[in-house]
Amino acid sequence: MASSPYPTRTYLPGQFVVSAGSILFRRAPESGKLQMCLLYHTIKNEWLLPKGRKDCGESIETTAVRETYEETGYKCKLSPCNMSTRAPAYGVHTKDMIREAEQITEPIAIMVRDQGLDGVKIISWYISELDGDGQKVEGTQMDTESFASQFIDAEEALRTLTFKGDQDIAAKALEIVRHTGTI
Repeated sequence: MASSPYPTRTYLPGQFVVSAGSILFRRAPESGKLQMCLLYHTIKNEWLLPKGRKDCGESIETTAVRETYEETGYKCKLSPCNMSTRAPAYGVHTKDMIREAEQITEPIAIMVRDQGLDGVKIISWYISELDGDGQKVEGTQMDTESFASQFIDAEEALRTLTFKGDQDIAAKALEIVRHTGTI
């Protein structure tokens, strides 16, 4: 049997966790400045982006929206943006190449986090925006979660995030949102 010419790692059931999250944006009601919603982990003293595990039978996009809502308390939806992608347009067969697409809701990043003996966590990251009246709903977190959510001016949010990986993803999201200009 032939081997792939490309370096390949295969993870079987139980060796991976599929997760999704989003960078939630809004315009500040008072100033109109672009803001991101961050989570403050009150026990670990860390600033994070909302994300969580995919439920069985759930689409990855639904996971991103659900987890963002559960952890932040803000109803949201994926935000159509203009960005580079290797995904072809729906129903169109094209060569695998980078192209500019308009008004898509594809992941802006895929993070693969090594979990040691437990395998890997694969996180799909999306851009989201408020959906509905923009009011925070209390009591949306799981009993085991201890987050305080806060909208912070976008540039300050980049500096506030605890982990470099989150900073990099949030910076790319901000670049895409500014380029698109729809939020």
